[in-house]
Amino acid sequence: MEAGTVEVREFIRKEVEDWEDEEVGRARFKAFSGQKSDWEPTYRFWNHLLLSIARHFHLLIISPSQVKNSWFNRNGLTPLCLDQLEMYNEGEIVRCNDLMDPRSGRMSLLLRKFSNLMLRPTPSLQTLLQDRLILSPLLKDKAVEVVKLLSESHWTSSCIVTMKKFNDICGGPEEASAVLSHLSETGKAQYLSIHKKDFVEGVKVSLSSAPVSNISSLDCDVLHLVWTTERLQQQLDVIDRRCEMSRKTALGFLHSGNKKVALRHARELKLANDSREKCASFLNRVEEVLSVIANAESTKKVSEAIQIGAKAMKENKISVEEVEFCLQELEESIESQKQVDKALESTPSYTDVEDEDIEEEFKKLELEVGSGNLQVPISQTGVDGTLEEVEALESPESLSDALSNLKLSDNSTRESASKSPMLAMRHNKLKNLVLEAT
Repeated sequence: MEAGTVEVREFIRKEVEDWEDEEVGRARFKAFSGQKSDWEPTYRFWNHLLLSIARHFHLLIISPSQVKNSWFNRNGLTPLCLDQLEMYNEGEIVRCNDLMDPRSGRMSLLLRKFSNLMLRPTPSLQTLLQDRLILSPLLKDKAVEVVKLLSESHWTSSCIVTMKKFNDICGGPEEASAVLSHLSETGKAQYLSIHKKDFVEGVKVSLSSAPVSNISSLDCDVLHLVWTTERLQQQLDVIDRRCEMSRKTALGFLHSGNKKVALRHARELKLANDSREKCASFLNRVEEVLSVIANAESTKKVSEAIQIGAKAMKENKISVEEVEFCLQELEESIESQKQVDKALESTPSYTDVEDEDIEEEFKKLELEVGSGNLQVPISQTGVDGTLEEVEALESPESLSDALSNLKLSDNSTRESASKSPMLAMRHNKLKNLVLEAT
């Protein structure tokens, strides 16, 4: 039994709690029969389990015989429902032979895509079990991941990488072929090759939402330069290892007292360092050329954008002064927004205040109130006047007059309250008595 199979079975036991249940397992291992609504939950179970295993172990391509006879084998029983090609019919799996070959050209890709849509033959079970199958959902996720990785190392709208680099990013030649086929089918990548002293293969990938542009002679030159940088980098790595080995050997013979052999290895170290300097110089020159090409591409896009803007201004009869005025307003708006953000950042935050601190401060206030420190001085005249007013409100006529003049007295009292806190207290007390009497 393979180690991978043991790990997969252990993952299945953790993923499916009732995997060892004989009764439940017997129902799941039966073939699909009856209406689709009857067996669809079982199909969804196997579909979800298979995709979960593939995602956990980073598997893009699976072997049907291994899945059926090793992963899902329970005491000699295998799921009969997996033999009914339902996942293939639903488009969840694709045969490797059904993928389009990007090396055959765009026209061939279009013809192959049309034939697959119109005349897609269903393979036999024997053919499907012998083939290698690609999980379509994982293929789409892998393609998105590859484009994201390339975007992190390139700042242009598209990039060109060698096939070796593309294979390393995808995880192998088989996975790279599947990802390239999917990207080519969706218009996000194109295969290109050059025949000079060496046969060099590469991929042009669009890193934006726009489809990838057609292959040009400049793209072929860029591919050759990228391939050259990889070769020079490999040569640098070999020289570095040689330098390290010569240095250690020279030091070893020097410590043992054999100066003659140590001197010979020191001479080899000097020659290796000279070779490294030349190789590094070549590598820097090639990288500078690639940087100039990338900058020229960006400058070209900026120039095209300026031309489009000038054409739009001419068609809409917009003057340069109006454009400058709009840009000035935009700058002022941005500056105002920055000032607002700065003011919000400088606003003190009360989220750091603890509940215990608030309770402690509240207890202090309660003690001050209980000790009479916060008593408001009230004159005897104010108290007598308030009692007289309360007694005057006991008659119905007084209540009626008070209600009719409530609004006026309210407004006048607000003005007087701003001048005298005592009047404000008297007004609030009268107002509460009137409301209670009503």
